[in-house]
Amino acid sequence: MRRTLSTLSLLLLIPLAACGAGDEGDDATATDGDQAELTVLAAASLTDVFEELATGFEDEHDATVTFSFGSSTDLAEQVADGAPGDVLATADSTSMGIAEDAGVTGEVETFATNVLTIAVPKGNPAGITSLDDLEGTTWVRCADEVPCGKVAVAVLGDAGITAEPASLEEDVRATLDKVVSGEADAGLVYATDAVAAGDDVEAVEIPDAEANLTSYYATALEQSENADLAADWLAWVTSEEGQAILEDAGFGNP
Repeated sequence: MRRTLSTLSLLLLIPLAACGAGDEGDDATATDGDQAELTVLAAASLTDVFEELATGFEDEHDATVTFSFGSSTDLAEQVADGAPGDVLATADSTSMGIAEDAGVTGEVETFATNVLTIAVPKGNPAGITSLDDLEGTTWVRCADEVPCGKVAVAVLGDAGITAEPASLEEDVRATLDKVVSGEADAGLVYATDAVAAGDDVEAVEIPDAEANLTSYYATALEQSENADLAADWLAWVTSEEGQAILEDAGFGNP
């Protein structure tokens, strides 16, 4: 059975990880039914596709995959501080660099790319057809310090857009939620998030967004208690079949 940890839950686990597993010894990595458990910390924009990838992985490896999705920067800082986990996947190299600098990563692999798009509510009530149309509307984007915010700043700067967002969100899914709920006329999100939202939103392409391409990175963590299983996850994500699933979700090849 798959589980998703909140960022708060992950933070609460850090002191436990520092204290060790107590008297459970080698049984600490077992789950109900003696299944191996893999904990994957991943960028919020990977939520849907990683959950899809986990379905086949769990069946193949008789394992349970537990996810913690959130801001790449926050997750990288948590693993750098010793948060438990087996795999880290980020939406930019800067975030992964935080974990690398802390010495908690194995080999880092690039496994996908993404581009920014304008997500608008179904029917596009504000009539937004380009970045220029953001002026005078209620629109949102990610905060500057997270990957989707950095890409948004670059895209807006390239286009000479000075319109100010109504809010800066903690990650790309929080940005998308404002559009889906109708709280915002538009949001700058990754193209894959617009795909994942289905009929709830429409995507307005940003010309030349490829110039601000973002790449995704993954690594097994030094604190992993399931190193072999972590390596198997990375192999699955970068396999031909895994890449096809990523492509169907709108991601580009690394």
